Amino acid sequence: MDLDVKVQGDLEIVLTRSFDAPLELVWEAHTKAEHLKHWWARGHECDAELDFRPGGKWRFVEHGPDGQEWAFRGEVREIVPMELIVQTFEWEGLPGHISVERLEFAFRDGLTVLTGTSTFANREDRDGMVASGMEHGARDSYRALENYLKTMA
Repeated sequence: MDLDVKVQGDLEIVLTRSFDAPLELVWEAHTKAEHLKHWWARGHECDAELDFRPGGKWRFVEHGPDGQEWAFRGEVREIVPMELIVQTFEWEGLPGHISVERLEFAFRDGLTVLTGTSTFANREDRDGMVASGMEHGARDSYRALENYLKTMA
């Protein structure tokens, strides 16, 4: 159940990961701040604010082991319960470079499959995200989510 990462076209990155957990738990872990703070920041301490509704804002601040902080924010654009979340994503350290994330949830063959497609404004922003080490960070976050889901069951 490792993360599959594909750079697609000029503007997209597609991440796919399966979880050995019910769809309802994976959905809940993505839609409530009290759960997101346990896995989103790759196991680091995380402050999470989430107004989960279309037009609602979110902001997460990851706290590194040496006092570093990384803040991210966005706006929820669309929700189809148990199926789809569309939201914007922006790292506050590089303001103005906003991508649109489309998270699709499906239950197949006893596993919850999460497919995240990030669409960037231009190829430079997409390539910058790839160069930032986002694949490693996503792998760590989804490993943390896999472990956290076991505590939710």
